[in-house]
Amino acid sequence: MTRTDWTRAEIAALFDLPFTELVLRAAEVHRANHAVGEVQLCTLLSIKTGGCPEDCGYCSQSSHAKTGLKAEKLMDVEAVLASAAEAKAAGSQRFCMGAAWREPKDRDMGKVCAMVAGVKAMGLETCMTLGMLTGGQARALKDAGLDYYNHNIDTSPEHYGDIITSRTFQERLDTLEEVRSAGMAVCCGGIVGMGETREDRVGFLHTLATLPRHPESAPINALVPIKGTVLGDMLADTPLARIDDIEFVRTVAVARITMPRSMVRLSAGRESLSESTQALCFLAGANSIFTGDKLLTTANAGDDADAALLAKLGLKPMQAAEPMRAEEAAE
Repeated sequence: MTRTDWTRAEIAALFDLPFTELVLRAAEVHRANHAVGEVQLCTLLSIKTGGCPEDCGYCSQSSHAKTGLKAEKLMDVEAVLASAAEAKAAGSQRFCMGAAWREPKDRDMGKVCAMVAGVKAMGLETCMTLGMLTGGQARALKDAGLDYYNHNIDTSPEHYGDIITSRTFQERLDTLEEVRSAGMAVCCGGIVGMGETREDRVGFLHTLATLPRHPESAPINALVPIKGTVLGDMLADTPLARIDDIEFVRTVAVARITMPRSMVRLSAGRESLSESTQALCFLAGANSIFTGDKLLTTANAGDDADAALLAKLGLKPMQAAEPMRAEEAAE
C-alpha cells in the first residue's frame, strides 16, 4: 500500500540519513516499483511564449521580468504537430506543451484541444501546462485526449510567498483537484535552489507525498538563474545560485522513497549537473528526463548529448508501462 500519511519529521529523517544509505534505500524502492535500466524521454514545447501576468520570481516569461523576452501568440496547431512528430522520431514517449498564461481563455480552448487530439493521434502521451483551470476546461482537455496536466507547487507552503504573490498556494492545489476530478493524471513538482532551506525542501516533498493520490509524474527542477528575473538577479554570483549536487541527489532520493510509484523527472537545470551527478540521480530513483535543445525558454542538453549519456550509463529509453497509469487502466 502506497503511503500518503508521511509526516514532516519522517521526511526530515530521510534527508538526514548518511548519503550512501539514503541512495541505497531509494534504489531499492525504485527497483521494487519500476523497470530497471529504463528512463522515460519527454519533450517540452512552449506553445505560447512570454507575457504572463504572474510574478513568479524565477520565470523569464513573466511580464514583470526584464529579460527582453517578447510575448508571442499561441502557435498554430500544424506547427505544434510538426514539433511533436520530430520529438517522437527522436524517441520521446511524452510530448508536453506549455503556455505562458495565468489561465487559458475559453476562446483558446478549441485550438488547444486540437493540439492535444493531434499529438494523441500520433501515439504519444500528451501533457499540457496552461496555468489554472476551471472544471469545464479540465473536462474539455480530458475529452480531447489529454493524459497529463502539469501544475507545479514550486516550493514549500512556507517559502511560496517569497517566490510568487500573484497566485496562492491553495489555488495551485485547487487546480490539481480540478485535474483529478476530470480524470486526468497529475504532473506536479517544483524547483530547488531558490534560496530555500532544507526545511523548505522537506515541506515541498511533504505536500506532494500527502496528496490524496501521489502525482503520476513529479518533476524536480534546479533553478536556472536568469538575468532580469527577481531570483536570477538576487541569486546570481552567490553561493545560493546553484543547489549543492549532493543535496539535489538527496532531494531526488527522498522523492523516490516517499512517492514510490511516481515517475521522478530530472527537469530544468539538468544541463548544469555533471554526468556523475545525473548518474547518481538515476541510481537514487529518477527515471524520466526532458530531452531536446530547449525547455520552454531555457537551454537543455539536447537529444544527441542525452543519447550519449544514456549509452555511457547503459540505460535505455523507457518501454515499460508507467506503474500508476497501469493501475488506473486496471481500475
